[in-house]
Amino acid sequence: MRKAFLLGAGLGTRLQPMTGTLPKPLIPFANRPLITHVLDHCLEAGITDFAINTHHLHETWHETFPDGKYRGASLTFFHEAELLETGGGIKNIASWIKGDPVLIYNGDIITDLPIDRLMTAHMASNNTATLAVQDHGPDLRLTVDGRRVTDVRGLIHQQKGTHQFTGIYVIDPEILDLIPPNEKVSIIPAFVGLIKRGELGAYHVKGAPKWLDLGTRESYLEASLAMPPEVSPNARISPDAHVENSWIAQNAVVESGAVIKNCILWPGTHVLQDAQLTNCIVHSNSPASGVHDNADL
Repeated sequence: MRKAFLLGAGLGTRLQPMTGTLPKPLIPFANRPLITHVLDHCLEAGITDFAINTHHLHETWHETFPDGKYRGASLTFFHEAELLETGGGIKNIASWIKGDPVLIYNGDIITDLPIDRLMTAHMASNNTATLAVQDHGPDLRLTVDGRRVTDVRGLIHQQKGTHQFTGIYVIDPEILDLIPPNEKVSIIPAFVGLIKRGELGAYHVKGAPKWLDLGTRESYLEASLAMPPEVSPNARISPDAHVENSWIAQNAVVESGAVIKNCILWPGTHVLQDAQLTNCIVHSNSPASGVHDNADL
């Protein structure tokens, strides 16, 4: 398997106002675009060819990857003028899929689950799709029996959910036959069709791999501060500013007397003299000043 489709077209409404200037997969995480962590994970598993669907602020994707490449891998962008949802998004890239199996990966999660093993398990099965699942989590919407998914959201047998979907799965091109053309449609009806045919597999993620959904401000800040933070070498921090446990991106400026605790400063942001910021995300072009706690600036 060499192809992966990264889902990047969402509006990121739960992350507003941060997503007012960038699509969710391009917001900085650990001082670089979130999607680059996904790309790195896929590259390590042998993926070399990527499709990414875009919608909100789609031009920023081309600004971030102007040559359509990342570490030598090819990036093909599919702009959705109108959001097609997951099923419609997959159908929209049928010409790129051709006859190949494809790894599907939500563009707003950080994980180290073994996608190479997921792909190997799928290729060794008779499944048309195989979902990576966990037996714990806050959203148990899949019913799994052994290596088969037997229900999703209780739509078939009204069965109680037993597993959480990780947002990562593998499809064979035959799934395209279950997705209507030129429609805004979820992938769920296709999954229901595969369940009825006994062709929706489950790959059980063992142990406790890292799996972070960065879809909300709280989860984004928590995940960022769970790692040892870094200050970019070309950030300009005044010698008498106090910076504690904070991510400071490139070209950010922190003036004299400012106090920054448990914060994330995006590239090019500016914190003014004597500002006091705690648990804040600074992402605007407007200079940040005053005293703030748990604020988006």
